[in-house]
Amino acid sequence: MADENEEQQEQQADGGAKKKKLLLFGGLGAGVIIIIAVVVWLFTGDGDTTATATDSSNVVEADTSEAPQVGNALYVGMPRPFVFIVPGDARERTVQIKVQLMVRGEDNEELTKRHIPLIEGTLHQVFSSSTAEELKTVEGKEKLRELALREVQSALEKVAGKGLVEQVLFTSMVMQ
Repeated sequence: MADENEEQQEQQADGGAKKKKLLLFGGLGAGVIIIIAVVVWLFTGDGDTTATATDSSNVVEADTSEAPQVGNALYVGMPRPFVFIVPGDARERTVQIKVQLMVRGEDNEELTKRHIPLIEGTLHQVFSSSTAEELKTVEGKEKLRELALREVQSALEKVAGKGLVEQVLFTSMVMQ
């Protein structure tokens, strides 16, 4: 009889330890899920596609052949990511690029926003002319970004009389 009581006490102790472990792992799992949700929220933002650098000390001058433009750096986000297919070695790849345009001054920002359809068409044409091999390297991505800037500036020069865009920034690039 004493042996049975000892066995019951051991089983109850084991059950309590198991419950504590289950609660601990459940709490850790919930914590990890919350952390992942916060990180995803921070990286995706709140949906605002225009950011403004209000502190003039944070303005970075671009290295261009023209005289530097004056004004605060403003960022105009493209309303949707660019999705296109590029040829690869073994098979075609699908690429998604999110783009922001850096402009100087509120007038240039408004003009750029007015010409977003032209900019989207130009960027899509430039992006879809690339290959998977080019997009795998840092140098290839930089060349694509520079080509995109030149083409966007050229297209805007024709309709607005000036290039407007100082930089084309890739804020996200995924290739599958």
